[in-house]
Amino acid sequence: MNTTTLERTEDGIDEVVAGLGHRAKAASLGLALASGKQRNLALTKAAEALRAHTDDLLRANAQDLDAIKDSGKDAAFVDRLTLNAERVAGMADALDAIAAQDDPLGRTLASFDRPNGLRIERISVPIGVIAMIYESRPNVGSDAGALCIKSGNAVILRGGSESLQSSRVIVACMAQGLRAAGLPEDAVQLVDTRDREAVKLLLHSTETVDLVIPRGGRGLVSLVQNEARVPTLLHLDGNNHTYIHASADIEKAVGIVQNAKMRRTGICGATESVVVDAAIAEKALPLLAEALSDCELRGDAAACKIVPDMIAANDEDWDTEYLSNIMSVRIVDGLDAGIAFVQAHSSGHTDAIVAEDMTAARQFMTAVDSAVVMHNASTQFSDGGEFGMGAEIGIATGKMHARGPVGAEQLTSFKYFVHGDGQKRP
Repeated sequence: MNTTTLERTEDGIDEVVAGLGHRAKAASLGLALASGKQRNLALTKAAEALRAHTDDLLRANAQDLDAIKDSGKDAAFVDRLTLNAERVAGMADALDAIAAQDDPLGRTLASFDRPNGLRIERISVPIGVIAMIYESRPNVGSDAGALCIKSGNAVILRGGSESLQSSRVIVACMAQGLRAAGLPEDAVQLVDTRDREAVKLLLHSTETVDLVIPRGGRGLVSLVQNEARVPTLLHLDGNNHTYIHASADIEKAVGIVQNAKMRRTGICGATESVVVDAAIAEKALPLLAEALSDCELRGDAAACKIVPDMIAANDEDWDTEYLSNIMSVRIVDGLDAGIAFVQAHSSGHTDAIVAEDMTAARQFMTAVDSAVVMHNASTQFSDGGEFGMGAEIGIATGKMHARGPVGAEQLTSFKYFVHGDGQKRP
């Protein structure tokens, strides 16, 4: 299939990025004026294209994987980069699920009449142009492109250099869907270069980019925080906790933690630290260690005393997002201590409590200041697809505009429509 690149060797990288921005700005107007039916058609046709070109995408992904085989990347990174037929099918299914959702645009969020006869409406509208900067996972390009099309936003994708071959095919499939729906193909563009200067240029593109969303490790997020002149919607790392309260059903707790850690260790929703109430630690920890036999446990002194084979944790362990088969273990004396520990070390992504005491669960969920807080469920449910959004563009860990999984609805803003009949302000 045609995966023509956007990088032009005769231009400098600054001209390339500026061109992407201006084309995206023009395309965003076309998307904003398009009907919901058109935008949905673009998504379903893009899903068809992904299914039709699965072999092309897998060949491209194999090239990406071959390019890093001697790079020393860890297993979690390789897993995030890897596509297979099942994952490609899931990407296509996500596009269809997003298309089936209600239109997030043109919703009347509020309406009221003023004594002077003016009628005022608050209406949902697109943000405009979004720059999505992400690492390794090629499916993020598909999810982000689909959510932006659904919400009427143009998007500029800057994926990790390791996934460039895969990203080219994905963007070509998105373009095929846009073309079939009569929408501008520039609504989804790829920064088709490995030049890292492109990221800084996007972060400085105040004339064309309305919002930057980074999705990756601390290094990427720190770069965005330090360099961005454009508003950002941050997706921080997932140093997530599961607290096993004294009232917990221990069998249930062990099953939840095993899934929360080991289902996929390399995703941001994985639990990295289990916090166990001292009242049940003697019973719970040996069972937990047995269930997590394939996971390296690093515990405090009290935990190591109960499970002697456990490795002694150091201070850095409590603040580490391992993204691998390693988990820290902390024993605390009661609910207040559990809350305090989680608050001190959580990255604000997702934290959970396992408890049969509903009062304790409510207190934990209210006090822990994370974007997603769960009760008796695996932290790996912290995902836009699991929240019924079809997919997500990230988990927002800030408190402004959007928080938690960011779907199409969260990628809208609003404006006021004011209707009058010749009113003049005195």
